[in-house]
Amino acid sequence: MKVLVIGSGGREHALVWKIRQSPQVTQLYCAPGNAGIGTLAELVDIAPDNVVALRQFAQQEGIDLTVVGPEISLSLGLVDDFEAHGLRVFGPNRQAAQLEASKAFSKELMQQIGVPTAAFGIFTDLDEAQSYLRKTGAPVVVKADGLAAGKGVSVCTTVEEALAAVEKIMGERVFGDAGNRVVIEELLTGEEASFLAFTDGTTVLPLASSQDHKRIFDHDCGPNTGGMGAYSPAPVVTPELAERVVQEIMLPTIQELRRRGIIYKGILYAGLMIDGDRVNVVEFNARFGDPECQPLMFRLQSDLVEVMEAVIDERLAKVSLVWDARPAVCVVLAAEGYPGTYTTGHIISGLEALQSWKNGMVFHAGTVRAQDAVLTKGGRVLGVTAAGTSIHDAIAEAYTAVDKIAWPGMQYRRDIGQRALNR
Repeated sequence: MKVLVIGSGGREHALVWKIRQSPQVTQLYCAPGNAGIGTLAELVDIAPDNVVALRQFAQQEGIDLTVVGPEISLSLGLVDDFEAHGLRVFGPNRQAAQLEASKAFSKELMQQIGVPTAAFGIFTDLDEAQSYLRKTGAPVVVKADGLAAGKGVSVCTTVEEALAAVEKIMGERVFGDAGNRVVIEELLTGEEASFLAFTDGTTVLPLASSQDHKRIFDHDCGPNTGGMGAYSPAPVVTPELAERVVQEIMLPTIQELRRRGIIYKGILYAGLMIDGDRVNVVEFNARFGDPECQPLMFRLQSDLVEVMEAVIDERLAKVSLVWDARPAVCVVLAAEGYPGTYTTGHIISGLEALQSWKNGMVFHAGTVRAQDAVLTKGGRVLGVTAAGTSIHDAIAEAYTAVDKIAWPGMQYRRDIGQRALNR
């Protein structure tokens, strides 16, 4: 079986690493990949947004299964294009991917079917948005409607901050067309968790719980990022709560989409805010989270290819998942200046010392190989992922490995997993 994975981040490295373990897979490709992925799969120099070139490659090579990593490919309708040409592909189609690609679409859908979420307003006019903010006051959350690589969300404690965030999105257009609309929401309080599930449009099969760390600095300070670390399981998501999320959030959402003629196949990811017994959806994503994917794939013992095939064929009800009982933790190592301006091209040292690491894996994100060296090539560079008999042991194992890696300006959070320890 020939498999193509699309993307170049830590999420895609984790997926490639897991897919390679399937006995069904004879050849594995990744477009465009990174230095770490290149040790496991043949790299193909095609960008994730070049839908036609990716499809032509899949046709020429006789690819049996394509796995879509990044949201940009989904929002551009890659799944629709592949399916129209008879290719098997894992991921939601363009209409289904609107759950992530348009925050306004997902908020209105949740409101219509009674899925709990923050009160909100949607605006296409800058003056109207700013007038609304002056009336409602702060704290609020200001979000660009479209895709902004996890950076289009501003948590604003004052009206002045919120007015500036709206100006940045709609006036300065820092996120381009993603800022044609803004969503302004009440600020929810509680503890965030990530709830990912496989779905074939009828059945919802949850993955283990996980929790992301969005802010760049310790103690959840500084601007939002694509994610600075994650762990699984998340103790805040009890078995009872997980069942409620399936029944009250995940199933109603895919059922409403089906009622609209949209069959959602792939990963449905709900970012949750949990406050005691209250659970609200912060937002939906239409793909694996990054970095949540790294500890989840490290813990998953089932054949990932079998699960994905069951999703495509709408027979997910016959599938169950097996997990390593040990918790896993991922610490993201980022470039100096991220999530703002950063430099690339620094030589990463210490990776060779972790090549035979038994209790963990260094998943690459923004890396490239140049002759005998691995260089930095992005904002988030590596995801150091480890398992342990307890969350405490997994954290210790991950940070022991982090201490062996270095490049000029390397930054990372030192408190990944603290919420789990506090519980």
